[in-house]
Amino acid sequence: MNRRDALKNIGLGTGFVVATPVLVNFLQSCSSDAENWTPIFFNVEEGVFLKHIVDIILPKTDTPSASEVNVPEFIDKYVDEILDIEDQERLKTAFNEVITLLKDKYNENLNRLTNDDYKNLLDKHMLLNQPPTIESDPMTISDTLHTIKWMSINAYINSETVGETILAYDPVPGIPKEFCITVEEATGGLAWSLG
Repeated sequence: MNRRDALKNIGLGTGFVVATPVLVNFLQSCSSDAENWTPIFFNVEEGVFLKHIVDIILPKTDTPSASEVNVPEFIDKYVDEILDIEDQERLKTAFNEVITLLKDKYNENLNRLTNDDYKNLLDKHMLLNQPPTIESDPMTISDTLHTIKWMSINAYINSETVGETILAYDPVPGIPKEFCITVEEATGGLAWSLG
């Protein structure tokens, strides 16, 4: 099994429920300046769409937004380096379909779309109770939005920033003084970071 297949199997194929050290390192290698990011796999227009949609899915609140922790860069790098050619083509076609819809419905210039435009896209086209999948051919708009959402959430919770500043983090884990304590007592109710 080659690196691409292994990462795909432990990555989005399993919803990366378990963040392995390889996947965490892959995510942490995405440390560019979010404002000056240039996509590798996606074209510039697809990068604009991706950056805006992930920030609607995970906006800035008292925690950083998705783009502030380099989620678009991770998704772009993941698609470029991990997905096979067929899945890349499927996702590229799906992105173009969503972008065409946005241009037809709202504005030819994606930089002029508002947050409400993106929220309307999610509200109208993201069907509930549909698991994310890249394998459907062709991908529907709902498939595409679910896939972006799933990638965004998993990249976000496995980012170094979120792992070290939001989740419970212990760079050198050890056995607590009291072996049998609750999560509430150990971390104040926070999940543990794997980074």
